[in-house]
Amino acid sequence: MKEIIGFVGVGRMGANMARRLKDLGYQVAAVHDSHAPLAEDLAREIGAEAAPTLARVTELAQVIITVVTDDAAMQKIFSPDGDSLLIGAKGRLFVNCATVTPKVHEEVEALVEKAGGQSLEACMASSITQAREGTLYLMTGGSAEAFARAEPILKDLSVSLRHIGATGSAAKVKALVNMVMNINTAGLAEGLGLGAALGLDLTMLREVFSQTGANSQVLKTDGEDMQNRDHACYFSGAHAAKDSGIALSLAKEQGLNLPLSEATKKQYDRMVAEGFGDLDKSGIAELTFPNRGK
Repeated sequence: MKEIIGFVGVGRMGANMARRLKDLGYQVAAVHDSHAPLAEDLAREIGAEAAPTLARVTELAQVIITVVTDDAAMQKIFSPDGDSLLIGAKGRLFVNCATVTPKVHEEVEALVEKAGGQSLEACMASSITQAREGTLYLMTGGSAEAFARAEPILKDLSVSLRHIGATGSAAKVKALVNMVMNINTAGLAEGLGLGAALGLDLTMLREVFSQTGANSQVLKTDGEDMQNRDHACYFSGAHAAKDSGIALSLAKEQGLNLPLSEATKKQYDRMVAEGFGDLDKSGIAELTFPNRGK
């Protein structure tokens, strides 16, 4: 029997994951979001309850998938006080997909286990389209028992599923993935921006990049968008700034100096400060191309 699912955080990623599981015959019993209209619209679409409280999600579902914004949001939904997913958490499994610091995943696991439940981090290295199609790249961290329970559900959401190790380990890998991706994105924006300033044909330049050492996955996903100023959001500049900060915090803990990461974080912080934070990360090109931005 498939377990009954609940979702907390039904923005673009969470909503598409819920749609995917509904399509596969899961009962998605409850959805909740800090912006209530998002949950209400999705609930009508998939036949779920727009749960008015976090505790109601825990009451209705056996497995609760959380997709929230940052450390503060994660700590809020698992607060030991007030409305919280921890109320009635005994026997429940919480699969936490947000990109947050490893420390917060560890804190949440301790709180959930104290309440008699299980917790698993499931970090996503994919985007909105993959969430809808069930082709996410998922990295998990947590106990073998929690992973075994979540595995059938996560396989239905992913094309690649990897159990990294203990809680916190997947978050560390995800931080490094996003760190390198963000550096690549910022570098590509500078290369194409300079090409534009030099009067080069950018379509030609992207083709040359693709056939040389300048090639990258980011070139495939963001290069044309940078050229055409198509910054429809799949992964926002604000999230890139946040995730770059997570990696830098980990580096600081290890006593490492990462100048490229620091420069990239400053660029994404500048992107946010200039009002482009809601654009896709490809919008960093607005800071590097001539006659763009502010």
